[in-house]
Amino acid sequence: MGSDGDGDDDCTAPDEHVMRAGYALGGEDRCIADARHHAAAFLDQAGHDHHVPVSARAKDLTQLVVSELVTNARKYAPGPVLMELRLTARAVEIAIWDSDPTVPAARTADPGRIGQHGLEIVKAVTENLFMEQEAVGKRITARIALAEGSRSDTTAPSSR
Repeated sequence: MGSDGDGDDDCTAPDEHVMRAGYALGGEDRCIADARHHAAAFLDQAGHDHHVPVSARAKDLTQLVVSELVTNARKYAPGPVLMELRLTARAVEIAIWDSDPTVPAARTADPGRIGQHGLEIVKAVTENLFMEQEAVGKRITARIALAEGSRSDTTAPSSR
């Protein structure tokens, strides 16, 4: 899907969306890798088409967060997974929707626990993590700063 920007990035407010893209991910395990590839291509497009600087760290963290959130959606919710990527001048927002209405909670750190650290990792590497139940299922939205060492505002992510 395409961007919603008008192409005049010099006039874009820091928290306005420069571009957005949505993806319906199938139920097969390959969709996790597909989601990571979509996220990388989205950030490449941000740099090429909109001249938004994206650090290598932001690209890596975006792919990590996408992988963790889509993996959880595939593991715990039947049916499709929807991913929306939104870009502002300062951050990328990753929104993952699935059909399970149960909102997850990050567990307390336990170095002896095997597995189930994904949400802890996502919380540690994102500026903001917002979880909400919807009429059907839930949406989890994470925000990652585009610039190395930068912090965008930490308010709740923009609504659709």
